Amino acid sequence: MIRINAALGINESEIEESFVRASGPGGQNVNKVSSAVQLRFDARGSPSLPEDVRMRLMRLAGSRLTRDGVLIINAQRHRTQARNRAEALERLVELIRRAAVAPRPRRPTKPTKAARERRIEAKKRRSSLKVSRRTSPHYD
Repeated sequence: MIRINAALGINESEIEESFVRASGPGGQNVNKVSSAVQLRFDARGSPSLPEDVRMRLMRLAGSRLTRDGVLIINAQRHRTQARNRAEALERLVELIRRAAVAPRPRRPTKPTKAARERRIEAKKRRSSLKVSRRTSPHYD
């Protein structure tokens, strides 16, 4: 069980990892060792996630989410497979942790009476300035 927070955790069996060769520099090892990690987590079908967390996670994932609702995280920053695995898992946990925090509901507010009066006064000043720029036609 991977703990996300005090109330939330996901099972290790829900995570699928595959290892591929990393791109970029790495010397002779880069062509021999599959050190990059591609972590897959089925966000849509996960029984561990409550519905509200699932929806927020899918929104946060953005382009990392496939049409089937599978979240894909690629990690290839480090030279070793173990460090890349740890980083990919850490990024998944952090993403779910962010999704687990419910946003505060917005309370609609109204402008104060003084603010409305200031706005109307500013509009009147601007209007009178524009009126003063007009030239009246001269009929001779």
